[in-house]
Amino acid sequence: MRALIKERAAAGLTLTERPEPEPGPGEAKVRVLRTGICGTDLHIDSWDHWAQGAIHPPLVPGHEFSGVVVELGDGVESVRVGDLVSAEGHVVCGMCRNCRAGRRHMCIRTSSIGVDRDGAFAEYVAVPAGNLWVHPEGMDPDLAAIFDPLGNAVHTALTFPLVGEDVLVTGAGPIGLMAARIAQHVGARHVMVTDVNPQRLALAESMGVFALNVAEHRIADAWDELGLSEGFDIGLEISGQPSALSEMLTNMNHGGKIALLGLPSDEFAIDWSKVVTHMITIQGIYGRQMFETWYLMTAMLGSGLDVSPVITDRFPADRWDEAFATARAGSGGKVLIEWAEPEGKGA
Repeated sequence: MRALIKERAAAGLTLTERPEPEPGPGEAKVRVLRTGICGTDLHIDSWDHWAQGAIHPPLVPGHEFSGVVVELGDGVESVRVGDLVSAEGHVVCGMCRNCRAGRRHMCIRTSSIGVDRDGAFAEYVAVPAGNLWVHPEGMDPDLAAIFDPLGNAVHTALTFPLVGEDVLVTGAGPIGLMAARIAQHVGARHVMVTDVNPQRLALAESMGVFALNVAEHRIADAWDELGLSEGFDIGLEISGQPSALSEMLTNMNHGGKIALLGLPSDEFAIDWSKVVTHMITIQGIYGRQMFETWYLMTAMLGSGLDVSPVITDRFPADRWDEAFATARAGSGGKVLIEWAEPEGKGA
């Protein structure tokens, strides 16, 4: 099979041939249709400081994907051959305190697909069957491929009640845009997304989200246009930029609540006196709740949530380098690599 591999401890990936994986006990073999490029994959490609400490080549990266189950390992009953699936990328131990209490997204021994074990930048991948999510009939494989980042957006956006609230989203990348649309879908009063990238802000506006370029304007400048008098009730920090969290704190109402998904690259100071005197709640968010977030994603998509515009670029696997360059440029939305078509569509 073709696979995109981190062959050695150096920058770069290689598209090459390697044997197809065989499903072990409790696993399923999946024929990959689409993979999405995540920031984690860009780190692995560039071999930055994080990748050097986390990755042990050779490795097939890739954890955002959709595919069709083609073979089952011993003891698998939760999925069937022919199912269209995505996967929860965090493989948990099942035995730590959090796992046994039903908080599997907080597992202290998480192993990640495409980081700690071979992932889905390949024509086939073997995955624990319990990590697979079976999609309803008719699901677009492109949309199925972004359930992982959509889950990040759902987990972040639904951390706090949103009905009737004024919501500030900092970071107009794919997850930020999906979080903004989720907030609108569930009944927020006003939703504003901020960024410094004109193309991503234009994409936000095309999706019906109020967008502000914070390279040109302060967040407070938009209060009157939104009809705010006391600040935002809910903050969703997706960018990982210290300045974004600082501005968010400045513009929160007393008692405001912030869900923090963006991962900063360095430590930074924040105004803790503002947090205390304004009684602001800050909640860190990681991954998805297993598997409540997956149920919520499927339900909202079935009730009219449309996040498909965040998928802006698609490349065949043999043009993976162009796909990575496009994702690294950060001017569009989600970038997909196409490995195969579903049966009946030229596969």
